[in-house]
Amino acid sequence: METTITFKPAGKTFKVRPGTTVLLAAQQNRIHIPTRCSGMASCLMCKIQVEAEHAAALSAATQAERRKLGPLLQKGIRLACQAKIDGQAVVSLPEDRLKTVVRKLLEAQQNEDDSLW
Repeated sequence: METTITFKPAGKTFKVRPGTTVLLAAQQNRIHIPTRCSGMASCLMCKIQVEAEHAAALSAATQAERRKLGPLLQKGIRLACQAKIDGQAVVSLPEDRLKTVVRKLLEAQQNEDDSLW
């Protein structure tokens, strides 16, 4: 059985072996997902978003995910180090923190410039 994973917002799709974690698939394809714990579900840095229609393409939440994420699981948040790909998966990666800060600064600057006119 062939499985694929698509990473949003980049829109890049890759073929992977069934049972591959989302984190490993990302690393093998040069998609950056931050992590510190080497896949032990302890740092919680590798959170990803999975839309409801694609939830079945990933394995069921592990005990570690249920314990660490709690109600976030109901919102489609998973840990990339724990979620295994079982079908045609589509996941969304959060915006990098540095990019978020820069984007907000640029937006504030733009608003300030607009108010001058």
